[in-house]
Amino acid sequence: MATMESMPAEAGPPKRIHVLLGRRDEPTDGVTDYCQFLAEALARRNTRLEITRVPWFEHGWPHALAELQRESKDWQGEWALLQYTALAWSRRGLPLHVMRVARVLEGNGARLGVVFHDATSMYSPRLLDRARYRIQEMIMRHLYDRAAKSIVTVPPETIAWLPSKPTRAAYIPIGANIPESLKPRAYDPQSTPHTIGIFSVTGGAAADAEVRDISLAAKAVKEMLGAVRLELFGRGAENAQKRLEYALEGSGVALRVRGILPAAEITRTLASCDALLCVRGHSTSRRGTAIAGVACGLPVIGYGEPGSDPAIDAAGVALSPWCNAAALADSLVRVLSDRNLWQELHQRSVKAQRDFFSWTAVANRYVDALGLEGATS
Repeated sequence: MATMESMPAEAGPPKRIHVLLGRRDEPTDGVTDYCQFLAEALARRNTRLEITRVPWFEHGWPHALAELQRESKDWQGEWALLQYTALAWSRRGLPLHVMRVARVLEGNGARLGVVFHDATSMYSPRLLDRARYRIQEMIMRHLYDRAAKSIVTVPPETIAWLPSKPTRAAYIPIGANIPESLKPRAYDPQSTPHTIGIFSVTGGAAADAEVRDISLAAKAVKEMLGAVRLELFGRGAENAQKRLEYALEGSGVALRVRGILPAAEITRTLASCDALLCVRGHSTSRRGTAIAGVACGLPVIGYGEPGSDPAIDAAGVALSPWCNAAALADSLVRVLSDRNLWQELHQRSVKAQRDFFSWTAVANRYVDALGLEGATS
């Protein structure tokens, strides 16, 4: 198994945490990036995070479990954090075998923890999707029951399958998988073009609805405020290009489309934007594309429920009801037309990045949740 270490910056013997990854996502893997950023931040707290990938997808479950059995023999008493997404542990989103991974870790005396990266799901009208999510909920509930500690990236009260008092769950928002950019900025509503960032578009049928929402919002800004440029990049951007060009035809909205960008280039692109528009599901503290805007001090305009997510409520995020594209467009126009409102949201994003979403803040919450302060390796 491939193992990556990040060595601590402080003197003295480091504490050690193991993180377990399943199948790699393509073309980008946000969970792997998350672990690598977390490793760098934990190193500054004299904690070494070692990443181990369980290669069930490449070599099959028997071989992968046997290899994990050998590798984890010396993890007695150390935290082993299983990184859970349904598709990381199953080809079809039915992650039954992940329980076998948990049993191997417990059998070797590791302290089992689980980081639930997608603990909630959007409603789907398809019977197959609902049945699949029922099975996923069952697995997540079993993992929670076994684990000594669970990390959830959204508030526990928003997760239906958790018990009413989830005493072994810790809420830790994710950090952005890009370098932050928090320089103070001034905004002039009269300066054009108004530049709006769009970070990723969902593939498949969902792309049609997202393209419709993006084009409606961009046209509203063009009509009310003047010249507009969209910066579309990330997963699904190039596949959505023709549909978005068609939707914007004749509107006068300028469009630049790029695909997957290096992390530093994402930061540079967002830092040049006036706002980030998010239409891929709810903007919550687990939505990396929304958090990227916060990490760059931007106002973020998206879908969601105010009052349900403390970290998002603290940030400069303006939320509209799910699938209410007209409200989303009105929100974007309001932010881009009001200098004082824009400045308030900018300052809130800068503060929320420092308080909740910076990797230093995330690492500190891990140290507290896992009881690592003062622990020895």
